[in-house]
Amino acid sequence: MTEQSQMPDTRLSDPGVPIIRNVNWPGTWTLYVKEVRRFFKVQLQTIWAPAISQLLLLVVFTTALGARGAVSVGGVEVPFGTFIAPGLVVMGMLNNAFANASFSLLVGKIQGTIVDYLMPPLSTGELLAALCGGAVTRALCVGAAVWLAMLLFLGAVMVPVHLLAVLWFGLFGSLMLAFLGVLTSIWAEKFDHAAAVTNFVIAPLTLLSGTFYSVDRLAPAFQAVSHFNPFFYVISGFRYGFLGVSDGYVSIWTAGGIVLAIDIVLGVACYLLLRSGWKLRN
Repeated sequence: MTEQSQMPDTRLSDPGVPIIRNVNWPGTWTLYVKEVRRFFKVQLQTIWAPAISQLLLLVVFTTALGARGAVSVGGVEVPFGTFIAPGLVVMGMLNNAFANASFSLLVGKIQGTIVDYLMPPLSTGELLAALCGGAVTRALCVGAAVWLAMLLFLGAVMVPVHLLAVLWFGLFGSLMLAFLGVLTSIWAEKFDHAAAVTNFVIAPLTLLSGTFYSVDRLAPAFQAVSHFNPFFYVISGFRYGFLGVSDGYVSIWTAGGIVLAIDIVLGVACYLLLRSGWKLRN
């Protein structure tokens, strides 16, 4: 062998060609930990405050309407407090997953620190995984805190009957809102834009998803509209995990498939927009 053939190849890669050929697990984990530490530093505001707010909603609604009787869900009479409690848990998870995911890239663009997300040796998929992982972690923390509060208030009725349904709809529902948060943070140019999405898109879809009422009691036209609301399937499926009954007109497996399909579509959209650098590299 010649001396030249024994020398290591020290040539640099072409511009735009990554040097890390496999998944950058340390880099992805570092960004994920950064996202988690960011909301844990203000956990009184990001975790415990939402838990108290959801518990207060339960107290107010059960006090005001609980005496009127039970709610019919799939032909089964359920006490009003037991009916709305699972919806309040997952509603807190959805709202906080969106809030966390819609903050990271947006504050980077506003403060001029977006380069901290774009310059590290992370692929588009790794960046998206870390951002959404942090948002889902916050949602799970909020969900656990709200569930514990509901468990102390309502007792054994808050013990899951179908744990798989609780985990499936809680996880993939939170991931859906995390993707929506990333899309919002890419599109938005100031905090008012993100607030507009929260107030005029997320809040109405959440409140009109059957959290506080059974869709069976709506007129047929409004029932059809509710079935186009993706939040309806998340809340209905999550409630099924605690009550064992659902007020949806599709099976629980179909509802789970719908949520998963929406996640895939939103995930692909987030990936393509992040990869293109739209509104991030200009």
